[in-house]
Amino acid sequence: MSERSQSHSTVDPPAPSPTVVTIPPGATYAAGFLDRKAQEALRDTVREIVARAPFYRPCMPKTGKPFSVVMSNCGPLGWVSDRDGYRYQARHPQTGEPWPAMPEILLDAWRRLAAYPHPPEACLINFYDETARLGLHVDQDETDFEAPVVSLSLGDTAVFRIGGDTRKAPTRSIKLKSGDAIVLGGPARRAFHGVDRILPGSSDLLKSGRLNLTMRRVTRPE
Repeated sequence: MSERSQSHSTVDPPAPSPTVVTIPPGATYAAGFLDRKAQEALRDTVREIVARAPFYRPCMPKTGKPFSVVMSNCGPLGWVSDRDGYRYQARHPQTGEPWPAMPEILLDAWRRLAAYPHPPEACLINFYDETARLGLHVDQDETDFEAPVVSLSLGDTAVFRIGGDTRKAPTRSIKLKSGDAIVLGGPARRAFHGVDRILPGSSDLLKSGRLNLTMRRVTRPE
């Protein structure tokens, strides 16, 4: 899980607006990317997705230790983790059904943020309750690293931490509010990042907790 670096700074985001701020090279923080109406629309869309592809709790490979977040996916592929390892697959690991199609509201966000000519193939949906964390890690189960990872936040604020290409590289933190977006591309595509904590009650969009939607291109386009 997470490993504290020797150098760490905390950065509060600017006032909510569609302001775009570049953090480490290749990483872009778009504060207020989704306005309240768009947040509500995406929240309702996620509810429809998880009605068909229910949240489940993945576990760590080999050890079987459960994650603190629950997950679902939409799109042609979905990311899963179990004792057999990390991977992408076309069907829900518990129901055996195909993942729901990726909705237009997500595809539109990808087109606006990714600066990449091909569509995403997977959108991982994580739900964090107030106790959930996500240790420093790199998204590296894809074969196309030219494509960025595009992440959207809904609900309670998360303290997001991002560093460099090793766990011990200096890190900085950003408070990701509901409607904010993060794009990891270029050198930041392989940057270690994670979620240190959730700030309960910081948003009224959900009854509680935070939704994070992470769009990814998995395979190289032909």
